[in-house]
Amino acid sequence: METEKRNLQRTMTSRHITMMALGGAIGAGLFKGSSSAIDMAGPAVILAYLIGGIILLFIMQGLAEMAVANSGARTFRDLVQSILGKYPAYFLDWIYWKMWVLNITAESIVAAIFIQYWLPGYPIWMLALAVSVLVTAVNLLSVKVFAETEYWLALIKITVIIVFIMAGILLLLVTFRDHAAVGFSNLTDNGGFFPNGSKGLITAMLVVIYSYGGTEIIGVTLAETKNPEKVVPKAVRSTLIRIISFYIIPFFIIVSLIPWNEVNGVPESPFVMVFQMIGIPGADHIMNAVVLLAIISSMNSGLYGSSRVLYTQAEDGRIPKIFSRLSKKKVPVYAILMCTSALYIGVLISLFAGSKTFDFLMGSLGYTVLFIWLIIAFAHLKSRKQQNGKPSAYAVKWFPYTTWAAIIALLMILIGIIFTTSVIVTLITLCIYIFITLTYVAKKRRHKI
Repeated sequence: METEKRNLQRTMTSRHITMMALGGAIGAGLFKGSSSAIDMAGPAVILAYLIGGIILLFIMQGLAEMAVANSGARTFRDLVQSILGKYPAYFLDWIYWKMWVLNITAESIVAAIFIQYWLPGYPIWMLALAVSVLVTAVNLLSVKVFAETEYWLALIKITVIIVFIMAGILLLLVTFRDHAAVGFSNLTDNGGFFPNGSKGLITAMLVVIYSYGGTEIIGVTLAETKNPEKVVPKAVRSTLIRIISFYIIPFFIIVSLIPWNEVNGVPESPFVMVFQMIGIPGADHIMNAVVLLAIISSMNSGLYGSSRVLYTQAEDGRIPKIFSRLSKKKVPVYAILMCTSALYIGVLISLFAGSKTFDFLMGSLGYTVLFIWLIIAFAHLKSRKQQNGKPSAYAVKWFPYTTWAAIIALLMILIGIIFTTSVIVTLITLCIYIFITLTYVAKKRRHKI
C-alpha cells in the first residue's frame, strides 16, 4: 500500500463513463423492480417511466453544465459546496454514499435470486456472498480494468435488451407456428390503462425514481475522467437517449404481451417470462444469465461510486485518512473494503429476510434518489449567479424553466410517495437523514468542517 499522497488516475474515457452510467441505471430496478412497478401502476407504468425520464433529462443537463463550469471538481460535493454551502454538500455526499451501499446490498440479494433459478437448493445468503466476493475482487483491480469490465458487462445487457425489443415486437405483431400475434389488448384489458388510478401511478414513481437512480454517477467520475468538460456533456446526451429507450420501450412490450396482473408474484423477471414465450430452447436461461450480468454490472458501478465518495471525504480530512490511501494500482482499497462491508451485512440480513430484503431496501433508496436530484437541481438554479448569469461552454437550453419543472415534479412525487409508501420505510429513511444531519452539527462544533 502506498502511504504517500497520490492522486487518482484519469484513465476513463467517454465510452467508459457512458457505459458506467448505463450500468448503474440498468440493473435490479429494471429487471426485478419492474414487477413491482407494473403491479402498482398497471399499463400506466409506461407513463410513469416517461415522466421519470423527462425529469432525469433536466437533472442531468444541469449536472453537465455545472461540471463544465467547474472542471476541477472531483465529485458532487465539489460541485455543490461552492454554490449551496457546506451542509447541502455534506448531506448530498453521505446520502449518495448511503444510496449506493444500500443499492449494492439490495442488488446482491437480487443476483442471488436469479442464480437460484438454476440452483434452487442453495440459500439466498450463500449465493449473495459469492456475488459479493466477485464484485469486491473486480473493484480492487486497477481503475482501467474496472472500467473495461463495466464497459463490456453494460454492452452485453444493452445488446440483449435490443434483442428483447425485437423479439417482443415480433410476438406482438406476427403470428407464427402455434403463436398468435398478441396485439395491444392487454394495455386496456383487466381494469384499463390506469387500473389502480392516479394513486397507482404515484406509488410506482418511487420504483421509477429508484430505477433511474445511478445515472448521476457521472458526477463521481470527474477526478478519473480525461477532459471532463468535454466528455461529461457528451456522455450525458448519449446516456439519456439510451436509458429512456431501454426503459420505456421494454415496459411497453412487457405490459402489451403479459396481462399486468400476472406479472407480480412470479419468481423470474418479466424479461425472462417474455423470452419463455418465444419458444426458443434455453431462451429463458440465456435471459436469466444476462439479467444476472446486468445486476452484477450495476453493483460494480455502485461500489465504484460509494468508494470514491469515501475517498474524497478522507482526502479532505473529514473522515480517517486511511480511506484515502491508494494501492499500487491507484485504487482506494480501504474505501472499497469499507463499502463492501455493507454487502456482507446484507448477506446476514438475508439469512432472516431472504428475498424480501430487496423490497425493504428499495423504498428507502427511492427517497434518497429524490433528494439527490433535488439538491442537484437547486444547485443548478443558483450556479448561474456565480457566473454572473453567463453560462459555461455547455449551457442548458430553456434555463431555468426545465430545472424548475424538475423541482416541482420531484416535490409533487415526494408528497405523493409520503402518503402512499410504508410508514416504516419512511421513518427509517427519516432517521438516517437526521443522523447524517446530527453528525454534521457535531463536526461543525468541533471545527472539523
